[in-house]
Amino acid sequence: MFKNITIAGGGVLGSQIAFQTAYFGYEVKLYDINEDAVKAADEKLDKLVARYTEFFGDQSKAENARKRISTTANLEDALQDSDLLIEAIPEKKEIKADFYTNVAKVAPEKTIFASNSSMMVPSDFAEYTGRPEKFLALHFANEVWKNNIGEVMGHAGTDKKYEEEVLKFAESIGLIPLHVLKETPGYISNSILVPFLEAGKKLYVSGVADIETIDKTWMAATGMNMGPFGALDVIGLNTDYSITLANAEKNNDELLLKFANLMKEEYIDKGNLGVSTGKGFYTYPNPSFKSEDFIVRQGQEK
Repeated sequence: MFKNITIAGGGVLGSQIAFQTAYFGYEVKLYDINEDAVKAADEKLDKLVARYTEFFGDQSKAENARKRISTTANLEDALQDSDLLIEAIPEKKEIKADFYTNVAKVAPEKTIFASNSSMMVPSDFAEYTGRPEKFLALHFANEVWKNNIGEVMGHAGTDKKYEEEVLKFAESIGLIPLHVLKETPGYISNSILVPFLEAGKKLYVSGVADIETIDKTWMAATGMNMGPFGALDVIGLNTDYSITLANAEKNNDELLLKFANLMKEEYIDKGNLGVSTGKGFYTYPNPSFKSEDFIVRQGQEK
């Protein structure tokens, strides 16, 4: 059974993974590349105390979870006595390959490596890990305390016993363990989500409709509580940008590339990353799509 967990990457999702893991009793070390990144991660972790208190209703447990997380910019220190490493670093192949090359040199032999990559697969990096049989993916969703899925996916060389161990770990930290039986980019969740988001992006940059109309159409037609652009704000525009750009270049998709450039220039470069910064395609904490008059159904008065 695991005891000590290392999280690599203190961004929006990395900090959430660290807090979720600590909340359910594990000792957690969070690693990031330099002291500035570590400081930013600490600030995110501090804010999560309130989010977990609000969601679970137990302030003492949330405060104790925060105390179980230490942060460091020293990779070797972060991996000392680690049972499981969960990697949540930027979604760029060269960055991940370099990371696994370095981590293979300092991680204890017992450490299982798990990647939280959104669209890349374990076989892309297995050769760099020095332990392909102990390497797999463990994929989380944003706002992990609420959207509590844990998709576990190995590659052809992963020993099945480690997949089972990580599935049990996922369940132990309050996730719904989901075993992806065949390696596929995007797992189950993103294989469904990404085409939905891309449809919204292409409608917008093609001039078919504005952002609110696209979201309103989807919400009114399906009963969902947000549309593609509201979902992008939750995911985080910086996270989605990497995925959108990679897919645009891979598929030579001019519309997606146009949207990626727009998102970077009009939003990301201005510090508007979505819910995490208070502004993205909508303004938070009270986005227009949550207002009572955003959608007026039959029998309602506007």
